[in-house]
Amino acid sequence: MLLAVCLPAVGEAKTQEYLNELAFLVETAGGKEDKRFTQNLAHPDPRTYLGSGKIKEVAEYVHEQHIDLVVVDDELSPSQQRNIEQVLGCKVMDRTHLILDIFATRAQTAHAKTQVELAQYKYLLPRLTGMWTHLEKQRGGIGMRGPGEKEIETDRRIIRQRISLLEKRLREIDKQKTTQRSHRDKFVRVALVGYTNVGKSTMMNLLSNSEVFAENKLFATLDTTVRKVVIENLPFLLSDTVGFIRKLPHGLVESFKSTLDEIRETDLLLHVVDISHPEFEEQIAVVNQTLAEIQAANKPTIIIFNKIDQYSWVEKDPEDLTPKTKENITLEELKSSWMAKNNQTALFVSAKTKENIAEMKAVLYEEIKKLHIQIYPYNNFLW
Repeated sequence: MLLAVCLPAVGEAKTQEYLNELAFLVETAGGKEDKRFTQNLAHPDPRTYLGSGKIKEVAEYVHEQHIDLVVVDDELSPSQQRNIEQVLGCKVMDRTHLILDIFATRAQTAHAKTQVELAQYKYLLPRLTGMWTHLEKQRGGIGMRGPGEKEIETDRRIIRQRISLLEKRLREIDKQKTTQRSHRDKFVRVALVGYTNVGKSTMMNLLSNSEVFAENKLFATLDTTVRKVVIENLPFLLSDTVGFIRKLPHGLVESFKSTLDEIRETDLLLHVVDISHPEFEEQIAVVNQTLAEIQAANKPTIIIFNKIDQYSWVEKDPEDLTPKTKENITLEELKSSWMAKNNQTALFVSAKTKENIAEMKAVLYEEIKKLHIQIYPYNNFLW
């Protein structure tokens, strides 16, 4: 079951769109949505997220339908999670916990596993008390203090030590990665960035003729993959990076510092966008915000609107005099709109059907050639 609070500034339609993404996250993690509940509130209830009446309605459905898991489309405080689990009588996860769980299943290399484990422990530490349900009868007061508090403190100390060890290990990995990147001189570095599941890995395979894992699920790629690509006579290094998402847990951003350094130190960003997604403009904003957070927002960028083969629109009734909505705009109108006329270069392609790929390669060649001349003025034998 999925739960969300519909805030006045967001509205019902966008809340449902957010829940669609949450359902995709659940599917990626191996679950299946049964039902979703929303409630219009000025802000989430500090105790039970939803209001008292609504949470009771949810509890009745959970018991009747034998729901195994309830997922909330926000990050819950430790007390909120404990209170909701007590009312519902089933496991409750928030959005952050779900994303961490997906990252844990997707991590393949020792580097990625270390990054995810660190984020998990940082998430777990303040929530540790609520996990000791076998000691829930322990109460404060004279003569009522048992070994439970000591056991929890022992676990807290173990987790803090583990966090310290993982941070030390990641600092060593950071040094190794920095050394590796320093050896990639003489080449312009290009990175694919974008929202998760927009087709970055498919684009990587197309440009580099490689077999990077690509799947129609969220966060198919966690480890940064670097390939040497040659367009005509021009070689450059292309990186496929982890996808961004709305409300990306801060702990993950911190833990994936060495992976995100690949973006920070790149010369050119290829911002891939799923133009067929109804909220692609918001996804662009999320990616730009995340790039700003990691100090990579001012880099030269080419926007690549992918999946034009899946773009659909509804023809507007000629007698309808109301302004066009996003659903009524044709692809050609979209190309000539402000996005294509923006300061950034914009391309419209389909990595799946290879439509306009030749045009994209031509633009890439010219942009990378300019950067190569600018960065390596004494190494321009290619032209």
